[in-house]
Amino acid sequence: MQLTLGPLQYFWPRERTLAFYREAAHWPLHTIYLGETVCSKRRELRTRDWIALAEELVAADRQVVLSSLALIEAESELGALQRLVDHGRFWIEANDLSAVQLCRERGVPFVAGPSLNVYNHAALAMLMQDGLRRWVPGVEQGRVLIDELLCALDAEGVARPQVEVVAWGRLPLSYSARCFTARTLDVGKDQCGFRCIEHPDGLPLSTREGRPFLRINGIQVQGEEVTDLSPELSALRDLHVDLVRLYPQADGMQAVIEHFVEALAAKTPVAPLGQRNGYWHGEPGMSGVAARA
Repeated sequence: MQLTLGPLQYFWPRERTLAFYREAAHWPLHTIYLGETVCSKRRELRTRDWIALAEELVAADRQVVLSSLALIEAESELGALQRLVDHGRFWIEANDLSAVQLCRERGVPFVAGPSLNVYNHAALAMLMQDGLRRWVPGVEQGRVLIDELLCALDAEGVARPQVEVVAWGRLPLSYSARCFTARTLDVGKDQCGFRCIEHPDGLPLSTREGRPFLRINGIQVQGEEVTDLSPELSALRDLHVDLVRLYPQADGMQAVIEHFVEALAAKTPVAPLGQRNGYWHGEPGMSGVAARA
């Protein structure tokens, strides 16, 4: 199995973002995903900047995939997506069916991102005909559901695509046309003032009882807890998972990478750094479950 760095879900200042990826170029990663997946108003880096950064990382011997928005609402957003696809050199992470259509029309290989919602083998086989090379299951799809879908592909005699499972980070749970950050701050979406940049790991949301519950990230809602599947790597190997995805975070990302490198080399499950692997076991996402031997 190989490690991948998922797309940056948060809104960081330009220099912080570029410094992060300059450091990431030296980490033992197979693939680095680049691009804005949450909100098109986040323009510290524009399309040309992401492509230029991709060129730099390719020179550092990394596979680079350009990620699309998960929710495309405007012609300008579709135009930015077209520019990503038309560049032609890089795979695209399709997080919306608009990206799938453009990749199919232009013959560009793509990754089915976790927001594409692929829940059965027939849909996956159809997407493979359109140019899918890699599948990232939705964050709520656990071990049993992934296994059933892949076995159904085998039964139909369809070769499996590469499979990449989200193994680290706060999980993206939902997207909406409404901006939750703007609503929390009691401002209009078009007058948000780009306030997401003040929350480099999302805006914490607690229950009325004061218990940490969710993270608000613009139009995206995330779980509060950091999912960590490092103790489950043997089960991932049994499923023939090819890659495990680690989502970027504001601090301590290098330590996370080192932890997973150690976990990949270990003969027994390692102690987790994060929590809440319930989805993997078919339990509620907030339910921590002890790793199976």
